[in-house]
Amino acid sequence: MRYAGLGLAFVSAWCFAFSGPMAKYLIAAGLAPIEAVWTRMAGAGLLLVAVLAVVKPRALRIPRSRLPFFGLYAVMAVAGVQSLYFVAITRLPVGVALLLEFMAPVMVVAWVRLVRKVRLARPAYVGAVLAVAGLAIVVEFWQGMRVDALGLLLGLLAGACCAGYFLMNDSFGDDVDPLGLIAWGMTGAAAVLIPFAQPWNIPWDAFTVTVTPDGGRALPVLGAYLWMVLISTVVAYILGVNAVRRLSAAVGATVASLEIIGGAVVAWALVGETLGVFQIVGGLILLSGALLAQSSTAAAPAVPVEPGLEARPVGVTAEP
Repeated sequence: MRYAGLGLAFVSAWCFAFSGPMAKYLIAAGLAPIEAVWTRMAGAGLLLVAVLAVVKPRALRIPRSRLPFFGLYAVMAVAGVQSLYFVAITRLPVGVALLLEFMAPVMVVAWVRLVRKVRLARPAYVGAVLAVAGLAIVVEFWQGMRVDALGLLLGLLAGACCAGYFLMNDSFGDDVDPLGLIAWGMTGAAAVLIPFAQPWNIPWDAFTVTVTPDGGRALPVLGAYLWMVLISTVVAYILGVNAVRRLSAAVGATVASLEIIGGAVVAWALVGETLGVFQIVGGLILLSGALLAQSSTAAAPAVPVEPGLEARPVGVTAEP
């Protein structure tokens, strides 16, 4: 069972790794980032709802008391993460944007300590400091922030929404089916983004052309879109959910971190993006710190700051 879970988590991480590079093809063809996000969420959400309606209709039932939770999940954990990340990759290399998003576990540590008032094991704080130091190296702060400032902010905001995704996944019980939550989350995100994406103005003829991003390889836009929806979204989420069910949350998230490496490799192979020495070194430090903080938060027993406060470890699941 454990080896099966590790295999699912590994494949899921590499499926997720294609999302940023494939989105670059849609953007190169003339779609705005928000339009690319909308087509991804709408396509994947409608497909998942249709499939679940046939094979597992019970998963689509939403308890009335959970409607606000589903709404917040769609807005923050799906629409927020994806839209901010897609805009960030227009200003940053895919690998750097993923590194910024992977600050989410450190933000979870901060939330648990400052908001939930839970005292965590020392390695959690050491990991957070390492991650921040790695981020400083990635952006080369000693040279006046070599990374685009707006891209940096968008990437960190995506990480904050991703942290919300982790915290929300830690809070629902058996009355919510994870597959139904994903399906309605994507569909709800597409609905929320309609006023911003304005799908009636999307240049749909862009899906009939072949584009070549600067320094990259030529691909049909429709092929890139279908891969992004089917592999990088539907398959990636389903495999990720099943992996976390077979593994501890910390182990599942650790394997999911391969998405950062995979995203950088795929971006180099398809769109010709490369990372500098400082970004690679800083990324390794950031990743190590995030994993240490994440594993410590999930595995170590939490200690309340004050007597009487309820405390429990926070599990972190795979990337959205």
